[in-house]
Amino acid sequence: MRHLIILSLLIISLITTSHSLYVKNEPKISNETQECIDCHTAIHPGIVSSWEKSRHSKITPAEAIKKEALERRVSFSSLEERLKNVVVGCYECHSLNTENHKDAFEHYGYKINVIVSPNDCAVCHPVEAEQYSKNLMAFAHTNLVENKLYRDLMKSVNNPHTFEKGRIEIKGNNKLTEYESCLYCHGTKIEVKGFETRETQLGEAIFPILEGWPNQGVGRINPDGSRGSCSACHTRHEFSIEVARKPYTCAECHKGPDVPAFKVYEVSKHGNIFSSEYHKYNFDEVPWKIGKDFSVPTCATCHVSLITSPDGKEVIAERTHQMNDRLSWRLFGVPYAQPHPIKPDLSDVKNSAGLPLIVELTGEPVRQFVISKDEQRKRNQAMKNICNNCHSVSWVNGHFERLENTIKETNSLTLEATKILTEFWKNGFAKGLPQNQNIFDEKIERVWTSIWLMYANSTRFASAMAGGGDYGVFADGRYQLTEKLYEMSEMLEMKKKMKKSQSNKD
Repeated sequence: MRHLIILSLLIISLITTSHSLYVKNEPKISNETQECIDCHTAIHPGIVSSWEKSRHSKITPAEAIKKEALERRVSFSSLEERLKNVVVGCYECHSLNTENHKDAFEHYGYKINVIVSPNDCAVCHPVEAEQYSKNLMAFAHTNLVENKLYRDLMKSVNNPHTFEKGRIEIKGNNKLTEYESCLYCHGTKIEVKGFETRETQLGEAIFPILEGWPNQGVGRINPDGSRGSCSACHTRHEFSIEVARKPYTCAECHKGPDVPAFKVYEVSKHGNIFSSEYHKYNFDEVPWKIGKDFSVPTCATCHVSLITSPDGKEVIAERTHQMNDRLSWRLFGVPYAQPHPIKPDLSDVKNSAGLPLIVELTGEPVRQFVISKDEQRKRNQAMKNICNNCHSVSWVNGHFERLENTIKETNSLTLEATKILTEFWKNGFAKGLPQNQNIFDEKIERVWTSIWLMYANSTRFASAMAGGGDYGVFADGRYQLTEKLYEMSEMLEMKKKMKKSQSNKD
């Protein structure tokens, strides 16, 4: 009997202990977030389920900041008491800085905003937000939409085209088309156009009317005035570092043929090994240990992540959300590849011809706007430090030597194409810069654009990413580039013959 009593007491003790441990480890959800979950579990179960899988739902900021420096995923130095000891839930994100959010509105007793911006994420991640603000991506909307030349390119691609009086005419722009084309990746400007009452499963509710929404473009202009969208890479509402580290996320906007980074990666040796072995890798670890957590690089390895030695002690590359910290060249030719700009905001950029370009039409960079050669060497070395952990010095140096040669070659071929286009304008065979006209809306101009926007870019990306050889030759590479150059030359010759023939008749 006595043994039974002791056994019973032991069982009760174990149950009590396990319950107390369970309660202790239960996520500390704020009352406000709990109310959000209670309603939205029925209305948006997918969103709630996604958040429940997130790190946000399992750890408080106070716990996160206590981790060792290299393991830490937050960067705040101080935080409001109300936010420290609860997990990061619906209310904690959607109620921040409402005084600065034009999209803020009253919602069942709480003031919240629809869009969570980089300024909101900066409450816990200020270093990352500051880095991102210096990134070209943060200005992707402004640098496109507020640049007259690029605006003309958008117009020639997106605007309605009609055939009238024997020629193609370009009509006024369609915002919805822009939102799902160029601005899908570059980002829209989200504006509050008023408020409306909508019927919901919980009755009538008032919501803001948002122009330019939905959008998660990297240069999105948010209603609080901030730039960018963290969810472009850290997809809501799980905000997974694993998702951000896999190449498929980058592929959404970097697939080509103008920026074929993912296609090149996919067919490269890196991509081949990744597709075969990625299930063995640990994509969630911080820091990310080369040779232990992964064996081949993804986009994040080279451009973003904190990379260390297998034992986690030696830092190979610091974490950065300024994506060009390890890049010396801006490969995306507009129309020439050039050293990276010093500032991400290119609104004051002008070349000697007064054009809003960081290069001359003859290919030379406008030096006052681009990084120095010393800074280029520094950034190259930062990238080489990563490469050298899997490759010999001679292999890495040989790779970078080939890239420099490819940049020189493709810029040179673009220059030859520009010479031909200039001849068209000079002879009156097309209307462009001399006539202060759109330089993308005639056949010869479209061929010229294809040379640098598609084929020169594709060739450079194939070279830079150590693989995908065919993308540098026959798959939108050197073959097409030179073919279009021949086409431009023949078009010019034909125009000259027609002009001469007409002169002889006269």
